[in-house]
Amino acid sequence: MKRILLLPFALFACSLAGAGPVNVNTADADALSRELTGVGMSKAQAIVEYRKQNGAFDVAEELLKVKGIGPRVLAANRDNIRVKDD
Repeated sequence: MKRILLLPFALFACSLAGAGPVNVNTADADALSRELTGVGMSKAQAIVEYRKQNGAFDVAEELLKVKGIGPRVLAANRDNIRVKDD
């Protein structure tokens, strides 16, 4: 019975394990939606579209200008967002 209760936690932990740093200036929508918590395909496409229209992001905080990306999404992903290749 305990295994059943732990299954949702285990699945959640596994989903976080795959998340890694992603460069929001070079990643496609699929990668953005896969790697960033709280970013589905529509938000990922909005990031790509914003980037096409306005150029590269200089700092992660510029993502707040993208419709659908708020302070919570930014905070949840701050350690995984890259704007430059290091």
